[in-house]
Amino acid sequence: MANPTAPEATIEVRINRIEQLFNSFDPSPFDDRDLDDDAEAHIAGWARELPKDAAIRILLHMPSDEARRAVDRGLASALTHYFEVRAEWIDRDRRELFRLGWRYLAIGLLVLSACLLTSQMLPAVVGSGPATRILQEGLIILGWVANWKPIETFLYDWWPLKRRADLYRRIAAAHIDIV
Repeated sequence: MANPTAPEATIEVRINRIEQLFNSFDPSPFDDRDLDDDAEAHIAGWARELPKDAAIRILLHMPSDEARRAVDRGLASALTHYFEVRAEWIDRDRRELFRLGWRYLAIGLLVLSACLLTSQMLPAVVGSGPATRILQEGLIILGWVANWKPIETFLYDWWPLKRRADLYRRIAAAHIDIV
């Protein structure tokens, strides 16, 4: 989270109309509308480049009549709400990834167990020899390869989701000025 004693870092956005910030295909009420993909990418891209301990300030430049309309319609709270909701969605995606990871792990361990058991029983069924040894090693490798996906999921795949959710929470906590 942002350090209150750290300097504030500013993200500037220049628009002519409020509607430029929002997805024109989203029929939701103003404060629940999705941001335009380019606007979201611009804000998130700049926020990602800022020092991690800096408080974020978003400065929205627009014509004065649009600025008054933006304040009246609650643009600042709509932006805050959007990034809070996006962080929650990303957290849900991360939880779903972990649920899938547990399924992958169950399947991987079953495959590994079957491969190890078959590898141990193979000499009794087909006899011992170099070909049997190659098949045994192949089964062991197959069993471990079946566990690659759960290992990847639990060790690596969730980190980008966590970083993105944290970034969106930082943006949601930003001070928003409309000028």
